[in-house]
Amino acid sequence: MSEWVGMSAAIGTAILWSLTSTMFSLAGREVGSVVVNRVRLLVASILVVLAHWFLLGSLVPLDAGLDRWFWLSLSGFIGFVLGDAFLFQAFVWIGPRISMLLMSVAPVIATVLSWVVLNEALSALELLGIFLAVTGVVLVIWERDGRSGEQLEHNPLFRRGVLYGFGAALGQALGLILSKKGLYGDFSALSGNVIRLLSAVLAIWLWTMVAKQVRITLSTIRENKPVIKFILGGSITGPFLGVWLSLVAVQAIEVGIASTLMGLAPVFLLPISWWIFNDRFGWVAVAGTLLAVSGSAILFIA
Repeated sequence: MSEWVGMSAAIGTAILWSLTSTMFSLAGREVGSVVVNRVRLLVASILVVLAHWFLLGSLVPLDAGLDRWFWLSLSGFIGFVLGDAFLFQAFVWIGPRISMLLMSVAPVIATVLSWVVLNEALSALELLGIFLAVTGVVLVIWERDGRSGEQLEHNPLFRRGVLYGFGAALGQALGLILSKKGLYGDFSALSGNVIRLLSAVLAIWLWTMVAKQVRITLSTIRENKPVIKFILGGSITGPFLGVWLSLVAVQAIEVGIASTLMGLAPVFLLPISWWIFNDRFGWVAVAGTLLAVSGSAILFIA
């Protein structure tokens, strides 16, 4: 597989993830983030299981040991259920642009956690990446060069949305660390994603049943049928096509380069947020976004 294919797949992944966040934001504003998370996990798990069956010959990885199931299931619960619950609510409150930018600090959190939990040393280059990423995020959050309408910072839910964005980044970072413990050896990343998604959909729908919210969740979707296309579209561009292209990228080129290119989603969201969400921002926000993405890229390459 050529390097050009891998780089194209990585950039395609970033574009797909920016589209995913856009569609889930639109859906969440109509039916609420909780409903969106429940339904998209169900749809995504069906798509990924079918892909696993088509590509690897079985619906689920029956050859995975109990230890893999434990770590990957825990990763799926923390990443997909808890982390994405924070992320989808952040989509509703502060929009996909800033939410996905906050998600770009996940490598920072993962690096710091690896230092604390796994006792992995931090190099000077990694410290520089952390500094740049955090500085870029701070610039975007405090940027006040809006050009029309009420400043996003004056939104009473803005600070809460920022906290939820950081919560989502923490969930993703913990999910990545736990996934690493379950994906040792030559175990298929697609199989790992099947385990993560199945555990997440099982956990979230068991809780939905315990809370007696199955009927209201389904009725909410039925009463807002136009939202279905956003949830289905986001499930296809994200957990299905996005994850598949990310696997192609990682197989074809170095992980650091692939991760850096896939981390460009906040940059692609700048024009999307401007035109679709009427999200007005100034050059400070653009510079901060590029700075944060650069800092994350340094962490991946270091």
